[in-house]
Amino acid sequence: MRQKLKVAIGIATFAIFLAACGSTSPKKTDSSMNPPNSARPASAMMSSLAPVKTAADLREDLNVLLGEHIMLAAKATGSALNGNVAEFNAYATELNQNGNDIGALVGAAFGSAAQTQFDSIWSAHDGFFVDYTKAVGNHDSVGEQKAVSDLTGQYVPQFSAFIANATGLPLGTVTGLVSDHVIQTKAIVDDQAAKNYTQEYADINTAYSHMQAIGDPVAEAIAQKFPTKFPGNPQSKAADLRVELDQALVAHLNLATFATDAALAGRNDEFTAAGDDLNANGTAIGSAIGSIFGSQAASQFNTIWSAHNGFFVDYTKAAANHDSTGEQKAVSELTGIYVPQFTQFIVGATGLPQSAVTSLITDHVTGTKAVVDDQAAQSWPKAAQDDVAAAEHMQAIGDPLASAIASKFPSEFPGN
Repeated sequence: MRQKLKVAIGIATFAIFLAACGSTSPKKTDSSMNPPNSARPASAMMSSLAPVKTAADLREDLNVLLGEHIMLAAKATGSALNGNVAEFNAYATELNQNGNDIGALVGAAFGSAAQTQFDSIWSAHDGFFVDYTKAVGNHDSVGEQKAVSDLTGQYVPQFSAFIANATGLPLGTVTGLVSDHVIQTKAIVDDQAAKNYTQEYADINTAYSHMQAIGDPVAEAIAQKFPTKFPGNPQSKAADLRVELDQALVAHLNLATFATDAALAGRNDEFTAAGDDLNANGTAIGSAIGSIFGSQAASQFNTIWSAHNGFFVDYTKAAANHDSTGEQKAVSELTGIYVPQFTQFIVGATGLPQSAVTSLITDHVTGTKAVVDDQAAQSWPKAAQDDVAAAEHMQAIGDPLASAIASKFPSEFPGN
């Protein structure tokens, strides 16, 4: 179901609200107030879901999509509260498509009637958060209370009952998980409105991690209910490795583009907060590498990874200053230093083919650069689309890397 009627109506109304908020407008805001086009082509992630092959695939794809939902929602609400109508519309379009993709996964498991029911409930919950963000931006406490009431009094019980009935999971457990999702997403909006950026990124991390707490039991229950459709063990150690690695890599990309967007818009405090979180994400990935390959490998990874973050900071600064020489230097460092160094590190650790790894890492550089270029040009529909594509590409890196590690250490990561 491509059209998300409630969300589209809410977005159109929200655009009018934003246009009236001159005090929150950034240096340059697109004046278009058209609702997003929810009929764009299906995402690359959606293509990868047809069909899901194993229970581990189901778990992985569901978690990636749920995590993507939080990141897109935070980018949409942040753009809205910054007064950028065009950027909000662009990320709201991607948020709608993400909902369609999750709905398609539900349909693959339970059929078209369940997909339609999911789409209706999920679309309404997106609309309620649009209403809440609008009310926060207007300092409308009555509107805030109504949106929270809609979320807790309609969405939570409806969605909880849907999941419990479909999967057999306990209603009380599901209700707790869904309620926490509402509370955590609301916290992000509140932080953004207050410009409390350090807390915002802490809350984004919490909400992003929580989506796995929803996705894991749902995927396991679906696999148990349909063992022929989704064979294998979704909770194997190999599957754990795959999910954790992909979640961390996708978070890296999203934090990077949060940071570059803030930098290019001159929101220096937000850039600092996002950059701190980006560094913490890299350290966490390095620790995971060290737990498998040892402290020397962790140290080597941290050096290479930190440098590549720095090269992208250099590129973003150059793009902001229209410094073509600085841009070229940063690209040269990314392609001439980071790509070969990181490729060699991965190949040496895992035994994956060098040409394949080089291509994947090069595409990561190219994809991230494209997002920065789009942000600098304020080409918001393309920025949002490229942002999603670059984040989804991290799964294309994480999946073979996790599989290779599991193959190399089968006793530690059985079930590959």
